Amino acid sequence: MADRLMKVNAYTTLDLADAVAKGHDFETESLAVVNATADREEPDYVRLQFELDNMTEDHLPAHMEEIRLAPDEARSIAADLEKHAQRVEQATDEEE
Repeated sequence: MADRLMKVNAYTTLDLADAVAKGHDFETESLAVVNATADREEPDYVRLQFELDNMTEDHLPAHMEEIRLAPDEARSIAADLEKHAQRVEQATDEEE
């Protein structure tokens, strides 16, 4: 996979997560790599990165998306993720 832009390794936050690429005239399910990180020395922002598996995606060229977040922005996203994770778990528990 020489086209990979983000290296999947033991330090990647999530590898092979389910993803969807959506455009005006397409919607394609794929696998993705997701990573949250910051520079080891003198970090000045949090990076949230994700990359769809370009081996299965026909509409987009190989690329990685990166969002640069201030610490308070990263915490806001983390809080929202936790809130929505709890809602999904509750809904799943109710179905069982």
